[in-house]
Amino acid sequence: MTRIFLGLMSGTSMDGVDAVACSISGRGLTMRPSILAHVHRPYPRDIRGQLVRLAERAMRPAADFCRLHWRLGEVFAEAAERAIRAARVTSRDIVAIGSHGQTISHLPPQRRRRAPKAEVCGTWQIAEPAAIAARVGAPVVSRFREADMAAGGQGAPLVPWTDFVLFADRTRTRIVQNIGGIANLTWLPAGGGPDDVRAFDTGPGNVILDALVQRWTDGRQRFDRNGRLAARGRVHGPLLYRWLKHPYFDRKPPKSCGREEFGRSFLVSSVDPWESRLDRADMLATATMLTARTIVEAYRRHLPKTPHEVILCGGGAFNRTLRAMLAALLPQTAFRSIDEYGIAVQAKEPLSFAMLAAAFVDGVPANLPSVTGAAAPVVLGQLTPAQGGGRHAGNPKPSDSRR
Repeated sequence: MTRIFLGLMSGTSMDGVDAVACSISGRGLTMRPSILAHVHRPYPRDIRGQLVRLAERAMRPAADFCRLHWRLGEVFAEAAERAIRAARVTSRDIVAIGSHGQTISHLPPQRRRRAPKAEVCGTWQIAEPAAIAARVGAPVVSRFREADMAAGGQGAPLVPWTDFVLFADRTRTRIVQNIGGIANLTWLPAGGGPDDVRAFDTGPGNVILDALVQRWTDGRQRFDRNGRLAARGRVHGPLLYRWLKHPYFDRKPPKSCGREEFGRSFLVSSVDPWESRLDRADMLATATMLTARTIVEAYRRHLPKTPHEVILCGGGAFNRTLRAMLAALLPQTAFRSIDEYGIAVQAKEPLSFAMLAAAFVDGVPANLPSVTGAAAPVVLGQLTPAQGGGRHAGNPKPSDSRR
């Protein structure tokens, strides 16, 4: 039986919402998705500014938090409606929408434990699911990270389960390398099972590059398109060395990070007045090399063997300078874009949350304790039913399709 799900995702770059409508056959590890439509809904500039300030710990009144949470719900709902129209289906056809929301704070435990301590860990993604469910007329599965963290895990990364379903291979060892605001990898050993998967955040992806460009242009440009400016610069060795000394890079998995470690405060605290007068192209080349070096060094430090191929996704996959640096640092490995496998670069993350919504509906645990450090496999997500107008025939429950 084929079912239709929607996935909604906005990552650490905070540039907008990606929405995917897909048909899914099979269940659990036999799940096979097919993308029907992918759309991107950019954030209005004022919303993005509020999100960045909020994520980087600029305190705001509680009323502002509340308004932003609900306003984002409307933005996510609009992205979902656009995807439904593009796929030429209706809300009645949608079994469930998987909405990751927008992370504004992620504070994982610093070491393995069977249960988290409230004072040191937690996670918060905003974009009110009730607003999405009411406007679209389909049930919403959200709050995917909490169950894993309640079981003592990092609550991240969440997509290695879907990476295994999509890309595990009997003969080739692969890494699925996402380069969003933060870079994260999923290591899929040839012929391995779900328990053999390794995954973690390697460190900054585009977050530092984007912050530099936005600072220099007063927000008129959001990123270094195709890495063109970085390509004109030279890597500044002393600054790169200082950045590489950040303690996160030496920490052993399971581990995850965010703007708390590598936001604008990272730049302010790590660039002295002389270095801040570096040529802009040199500064950007150095930040691009930081991303490339920390990705490749994560492979060497924390993975058992060099992969046959690396599948790139996320916005960083478009950065030609970054891709050239990665290839030069790891010449024996093939670097390929995920679109060579039939999935658009920016569609992979929302596709993953459509698949996680399907796993929730089927009652299938979709965290990997070997990845997150959780004490046990758990079903991820919480359900917000569709409301009003009879636009959706019924709401799925986790037990409806459990086998």
